[in-house]
Amino acid sequence: MNRRELLKAAAALPLAQSAFANTASAQGVYPSRNVTMIVPFPAGGQADLAARPVALALEKILGKPVIVDNRAGGGGGSVGNAAAARAEPDGHTLLMTLSSLAVLPEADRLFDRPVAYEVSQFAPIARVLADPTLLAVPASAPWKTLQEFVDDAKARPGQIPYGSSGPYGTLHIAMEMFAASAGIKLLHVPFRGAGPALTALLGGTVQALASAPGTLKQQVDDGKMRVLANWGARRIDSFPNLPTFQELGYKDVEFYIWAGLFAQAALPAPIMTRLREAMAQAVKAPEVVKTFETAGSPVAYLDAPDFSKFVAADSARLIAAVKKIGKVE
Repeated sequence: MNRRELLKAAAALPLAQSAFANTASAQGVYPSRNVTMIVPFPAGGQADLAARPVALALEKILGKPVIVDNRAGGGGGSVGNAAAARAEPDGHTLLMTLSSLAVLPEADRLFDRPVAYEVSQFAPIARVLADPTLLAVPASAPWKTLQEFVDDAKARPGQIPYGSSGPYGTLHIAMEMFAASAGIKLLHVPFRGAGPALTALLGGTVQALASAPGTLKQQVDDGKMRVLANWGARRIDSFPNLPTFQELGYKDVEFYIWAGLFAQAALPAPIMTRLREAMAQAVKAPEVVKTFETAGSPVAYLDAPDFSKFVAADSARLIAAVKKIGKVE
């Protein structure tokens, strides 16, 4: 290298060092832009209920806007789940989804369809809500008890329509689990999410719906719906007089609808740590606690390690249920 080249290289060195420092700094700052929280369902369902107050709390903690993106489509949320799975693993695209996350790939395999995503593509961050599903009917419906509903369904097989969030979504699996145990056949009417299914129940398009307490409580309190049974192992505080399916003799009917936050499996460890810390704060925020308790769906927080174990155990139970139910529409 001659003297002129040496001087040019020396002059460029500070600029190169500055550029490297700026790049390293940018890579080390999280979040560096808006965060998108995908909800794979329309507004009005359990995942949306979980996402919105948490997103507002995370904005204050992370210092960047957290935008809820209701990306509905596919059966039971598969489009939004798949979009989150394919996103860059940098912490700027998160997923607030439901227990159907593990069911949908198995349903694809059951019907020999291309699998939209795999659960292994995700890293659990935190569980937010976990509630037993409840069986709701319109207040104008003739059934006052679960036994009346079952008796009518046996007398009119395939004629009582029920709504769901999509084929093999949480609400579909819960109803088919009950129908199989009761020995009845119902008419499945899938929607793009629990919100539209709830609207259909209120409008009389369908006559039954399995849904979370948080999305039903206001409608029940307002006298627009009644609930007939609880899929949980125990009664819940928001509906203390509602019997469980197990109390009513359906020993193998148990189902929970949980909502949790996920990122991509390849997410760098420092960003995962930051998100776990942020979620631990967010679920304690007074406005989050109040919103969930008012809806009758209290915070059910689990940090990533415990949530991972919970997802694995719950997914195994749900996949077994799908295989037992088989191909249904």
